[in-house]
Amino acid sequence: MPQPSRRVPNRLVALAVALGVVAALTVSTGARQDTTMTRLFSPVEIGADVDALPDSERAALAHIIEAARVMDGLFLEQVWAGNPAMLLDLATDTTNRGRARLDYFLLNKGPWSRIEENEPFVPGTPEKPEGANYYPAGATRDEVAHWFDQLEGQARADATGFFTTIRRGVDGGFAIVPYSVEYEGPLALAAEHLRAAAALTQEPTLRRYLETRAAAFASNDYYDSDVAWLELDAAIDLTIGPYEVYEDEWFNYKAAFEAFVTLRDDEETAKLTRFGGLLQGLEDALPIDPAFRNPALGALAPIRVVNVVFTAGDANSGVQTAAFNLPNDERVIRDKGAKRVMLKNVQEAKFQQVLTPISEEALSPVELRDVTFEAFFTHILMHELMHGLGPNTITIDGRETTVRQELRETYSTIEEAKADVSGLWALHQLIDQGHLDASLERSMYTTFLASTFRSIRFGIDAAHGRGVAIQLNTFLDAGAVTVDAAGRFKVNHDLIRDAVTGLTRELMTIQATGDIEAAEAILETRGVVRPEVQAVLDRLSGVPIDIQPNYVSAYALADDQR
Repeated sequence: MPQPSRRVPNRLVALAVALGVVAALTVSTGARQDTTMTRLFSPVEIGADVDALPDSERAALAHIIEAARVMDGLFLEQVWAGNPAMLLDLATDTTNRGRARLDYFLLNKGPWSRIEENEPFVPGTPEKPEGANYYPAGATRDEVAHWFDQLEGQARADATGFFTTIRRGVDGGFAIVPYSVEYEGPLALAAEHLRAAAALTQEPTLRRYLETRAAAFASNDYYDSDVAWLELDAAIDLTIGPYEVYEDEWFNYKAAFEAFVTLRDDEETAKLTRFGGLLQGLEDALPIDPAFRNPALGALAPIRVVNVVFTAGDANSGVQTAAFNLPNDERVIRDKGAKRVMLKNVQEAKFQQVLTPISEEALSPVELRDVTFEAFFTHILMHELMHGLGPNTITIDGRETTVRQELRETYSTIEEAKADVSGLWALHQLIDQGHLDASLERSMYTTFLASTFRSIRFGIDAAHGRGVAIQLNTFLDAGAVTVDAAGRFKVNHDLIRDAVTGLTRELMTIQATGDIEAAEAILETRGVVRPEVQAVLDRLSGVPIDIQPNYVSAYALADDQR
C-alpha cells in the first residue's frame, strides 16, 4: 500500500478557533443585512436548560462546546480546500453585502447554497466539487474508482473506509492518508478539550465516551468510542466526530466531521424506550425474502430524546438535522447495534415554522386536521429506527460486502427513501399490534405527505430530497396519492398501505442484492420533480425552507465561563 505523507495543517487549528468566534458574532446577532441570501431560513432561538446542570457538568459542557467548534473548521476543509481562505476573506468585508455573504457562508459551510442546487453566491466561486476534498485535486471519479477496484483485502478496506482521505503520493500515484494524519492538528485540539471535559464530569459513561473519542482522534480507530457512545447514559448527550457520508457525492464512502451537543429529555426518552424492544419483531416481519432479514440485531438499541444546545460541522450545514441514527460503521451495527437520537426542540421549530404553512398550501383543506406534531415526531423516530433494520452487511457472489460499498453514490438516496417508507410500514405494523393508538393511522400518512414537500424543497440533488421524490412519485403512480383540480394533494387511504409495502420491498431488495443498476434506474425515473409537484413548490415561495438556529444557551454558557 502506498505510504501516506505526514501532514500537519496548522492553519486548520487557527481556523477552528477563529471560526467559532466568527460564527457566534454573525449568527447570534442575527445578521440579516441582505435578506435575499437568508430568505429561505427562519431564524429561531434554540436552547436547553443548561442552568439545571451541576457546576461540574456545566464546566464540562463548556469544554465540549469548544471541541465541537473545532468540527466546524474540519468540515470546512473537507467540503473544499478553498474554504478556509475564502472564510478569512469574507470575515474582513464589513459591508452589508459582505456580512450577508459571511452569514450565508457559515450557514452552508461554504460558498454554495445547499438548498438551491449548490448555486454559488460568492463571486469567483467554482462549481462545488462532488468528491469534496476527500480526493486529490485534478483526479476524476473514474480514475479513483479504477484504483479502488485494483485494491484487495485490507488495502481496499482502508481506501474505501470512512476515516481516510486519498491524496497523491510521492510517486504521483494515489495514497491513503488516515484522518489522524490529515487533520492531526485540529484533532489534537479537540481531544484536549474532550479530555478536560472528562476530568470535570461526574458522569462515568460520559467520561468514558470523552476519553475514548479523544483517543480515537489520534489512533483513527473509532470502534471502542462508538461502543462507548452507544452506552452513553448521562444528562449531557454528545455526538462528536466523523459520521455521515453525504458530502462524498462520488462514492458515499468518506465520513464528515460533526458535533451534536445536547441535553437529554428524561421524560420523553422514557416514553420511547419501549420501541427498542420491538425492533427484532419488525425485522422478522419485513416484506422481503426471509433470507435478506437479520435474525439477530445488535443488542444495543438505545433511543434518546434530547434538546440541542449547539451543533457544528456537517450537523450545522444548510438544512438542520431533526434526528439521526448512528454509528454508520457496519462493524459496530453488526456487533453492538445503533442508537437513535431525536432532537425535540429542533423538530418543534421545524413543525411550527415550516411544516404547518406548507400544509396549508399543499394539501386539500379536508386533510389539514390530520397534520399533527405527534405524527411528525413519531415518523421521524421510526425513520431513524428503520435505518438500523433491513440489509446492511450483504454477500454478493460469495463475497462479503456492504450495501454502502455496492450502491456507491446511489446509497444515501436509496437508504433515506428506504428509512422513510419502511418507517410508515413499521408504524402501521405497530398500530396493528396495539403498540400505537389507532388514531395515528390517518395522521401519519397525511403528515408524511405534507412533509414530502418540505423535504423536496431541500433539492433533489440532496439524498433526503431525492429520496422523498421517489416515494411521492411512486404513490402518485399507484393512485395512493391524488391531486385535485386546484392542485391540492390528498392521501387515498384505501391504497396507501399497499403502496408503502411494495416500495419497502423494492428498495430493500435492491439493497440486499447490491443492484446498483436498479438503484440508478429508480433515481432517474422517479427521483424527479413532476409538474404537479413543481406547481405546489412554486406556491411555497414565501414559506421558509428550514430554520437557522441561534444557539442562545451555548452563547450564554460561554459568557458565564469567561
